Amino acid sequence: MKFLNKIIYFFYREYKLNLSGIQDILTNIIFFFVSIFIFIFSIGPDKETISLIGVGIVWTLLLLSSTLSLRKFYQEDFENGNLLVMHLNGFSYGFIAILKTLSNMIFVQIPFLLSIPIACILLNISNEKLIYVFTSFTLGSLILSCLGSISSSMNLMNQRNYLLGSVIVMIFSVPIIIFSVGIINLEESFNSLVNILFGILLIVFAINPWASGLCLKLSLENN
Repeated sequence: MKFLNKIIYFFYREYKLNLSGIQDILTNIIFFFVSIFIFIFSIGPDKETISLIGVGIVWTLLLLSSTLSLRKFYQEDFENGNLLVMHLNGFSYGFIAILKTLSNMIFVQIPFLLSIPIACILLNISNEKLIYVFTSFTLGSLILSCLGSISSSMNLMNQRNYLLGSVIVMIFSVPIIIFSVGIINLEESFNSLVNILFGILLIVFAINPWASGLCLKLSLENN
């Protein structure tokens, strides 16, 4: 029961921190929509062209917007000692990685999920495809959170170059974007592509606690 209360307190603390830093979330969302308008203006008024590449634009911008929050994934908790406190309170490094990944999904990725209907309207994406966009982003965003956890924990051991984490996320996100866009554009292959995405999610989710936990441990020991 005490362990469960610690988990509840962790998410309550994450909620308070993200509420106090809501301007960062709003900045990411504003960046997302401003980028959509830039794409629309650069492509021109051809609605068919915008509709054809709209899903690819949404996913590309979601990826770029997600990378903006990578530095805050572990960095602040690392600098103020909260990571060490969580470990001393009974959380393993791998379990800390899982909790931070879920926190990122809830407080960073879900606001983007709520923005998708507006983005689909702006990019002339049909309502019939909206369910496919939601499905692909729900799976893909959790994968992005896991990749973000791994790259951000690696950044703790490389304080000089924070771009490394973003590069890692972008490289490993290419297959996710390919299959996610394929879900919408190849509706007859919906089930098979969802299964592939789900398989990638299981693999990355299994690797995340081990890889991130090891990086957190080494970073704290060498601090």
